[in-house]
Amino acid sequence: MQQYLNLGEKSGIEVYEISGTYISIKFKRSSKIYIYRYNRAGRDNVEIMKILARKGQGLNSYIMKNVKDLHDI
Repeated sequence: MQQYLNLGEKSGIEVYEISGTYISIKFKRSSKIYIYRYNRAGRDNVEIMKILARKGQGLNSYIMKNVKDLHDI
């Protein structure tokens, strides 16, 4: 997994991993890995999350507003 850059300095995201049809995310306050897949969170949402993860900014906010409960653990 890759360290999340956290350019906004307030993110709850620690690390992430990008794959073809999903993104895995570990939040700082949890030991669980949350997996956001095309078939559950939607292709467009997952692709936006990948962009935000690479950018290192805005991912936590996007998750909370758009896909909060659309993950697998």
